[in-house]
Amino acid sequence: MEKVYVPPLKIQGIKTKLVPLIRETAALDPDSVWVEPFMGSGVVGFNIKPRRALFADLNPHIIAFYNAVKSGGITAPLVRACLEEQGALLAERGADYYYAVRERFNAYHNPLDFLFLNRSCFNGVVRFNRRGEFNTPYGHKPRRFSKAYITKIVRQVEHMEECLKECDWRFVCQPYQDTIAAAPEDAFIYCDPPYIGRHVDYYDRWDEASEKELCRLLRASGRRFMLSTWEENRYRRNEYMDTLWGFCHKRGQAHFYHVGAREANRNAMLEALMTNYNPATAQ
Repeated sequence: MEKVYVPPLKIQGIKTKLVPLIRETAALDPDSVWVEPFMGSGVVGFNIKPRRALFADLNPHIIAFYNAVKSGGITAPLVRACLEEQGALLAERGADYYYAVRERFNAYHNPLDFLFLNRSCFNGVVRFNRRGEFNTPYGHKPRRFSKAYITKIVRQVEHMEECLKECDWRFVCQPYQDTIAAAPEDAFIYCDPPYIGRHVDYYDRWDEASEKELCRLLRASGRRFMLSTWEENRYRRNEYMDTLWGFCHKRGQAHFYHVGAREANRNAMLEALMTNYNPATAQ
């Protein structure tokens, strides 16, 4: 089995454990342009590693971080130095330091501050209020940034630097509608939108109208696409699976979610990959 690389930024709903299934299901030619309208953590596309890709997201801080890595404004040595300094201050001052960095980030939007907050906030949850301010509370781990943990993050940045040297990847902050419209004829579109019917407080809102519009645009695009969504959990089933996405082929896999304020809220969910082609005959 191929190694799955974890990206430097971790966003709730990250598809790390689903990468092998997605990789196996994707109908991607060597010259295809990989298009992600909902980049999130980027873990899927980074592991697929297409030669050309368009990564887009409404969260400007994710895009700013990866554009800084691409331009050389953020490097692995700089990340190490920054996290060593910030980690020492967090160990010394705890919550006071975390909230000072959060306030600074909301004022100046430094991508390195975003990385620090992403790795020291409560349960790894990336959350913004309606004013666009990062508002996730402190994770209560003052000694979070051990030498081993910092090295792990640095190696993740090093892997991104290697990918960006080898591949032609663009990172753009824009709505999913614009990204789908920009998909070239040889595009393969992978969509991982906020899950309909689930609590959404990441950077935007997602409702039935959004889900219907996404479906309409994907069908009208004429491109091959894959949608990540949820099929069911122990409590209920996604009603849109059989109605809105009923024309698609489906592949599923159970996935345990660790995000949640209480352990009782962290449950297994059956994930689904919906495609407008038959994966069994597309390769």
